[in-house]
Amino acid sequence: MPAVFGKQVLDFHFGLNPDLPVPAGVEVLFPYQNKMTRSVMEQFFMKYFNDREPRTFLFGINPGRFGAGVTGVPFTDPLRLKEVLKIENDFHPKPELSSVFIFQILEAFGGVEAFYKHFYITSLSPLGFVKDGKNYNYYDDRALEKSVTPFIVQSIRRQMDFGANREAAICIGEGQNFRFFEKINLENCFFKKIIPLPHPRWVMQYRRKKADEFVEKYLAVLRQIKNPRTG
Repeated sequence: MPAVFGKQVLDFHFGLNPDLPVPAGVEVLFPYQNKMTRSVMEQFFMKYFNDREPRTFLFGINPGRFGAGVTGVPFTDPLRLKEVLKIENDFHPKPELSSVFIFQILEAFGGVEAFYKHFYITSLSPLGFVKDGKNYNYYDDRALEKSVTPFIVQSIRRQMDFGANREAAICIGEGQNFRFFEKINLENCFFKKIIPLPHPRWVMQYRRKKADEFVEKYLAVLRQIKNPRTG
């Protein structure tokens, strides 16, 4: 019998190799050797994913310096880790915009337990990147995208074995992240369909006054996937 979903998530991330073939000037974010990060991840994934139930996957871009690049939990900053998930930590309590928006969705969905029972948030690249001290996306540099594509494809395959709903996956980001995901999905047949939704950072930076409307857009998709016969 396979390990519970959360244990598989932990084994996958803790077994990642940060030695990726990245271009000069690009650094790999690798928080998993940090004791606090590992402790936080163990508490989180064994609290909310301590079962063998399949889930629908949401794929972001790659971890950032103030979210999963610190906490190890996608779209979760130290503040929400402590205040919402009730997991104590010693990280600098700096908010992260994408996390703020995602947790609005989780609350509107019915709370973190209700959400994580059905959904698993990850990233196309489970390791993040930094250049010149700033977050760097895998698609910001053609050479970087090309060099890490095999790693991304392998990572998706491995995570699907946790227990993925292969009928559909959600792409967090309607632009370059979605175009790349669509391409590799056509080549590898991971999921029957990919549903793109606006990236939280874009919403919070450029459409913040209409954030509630975008929360509703996410909820409509999440509820439809959870209850496919109602659509």
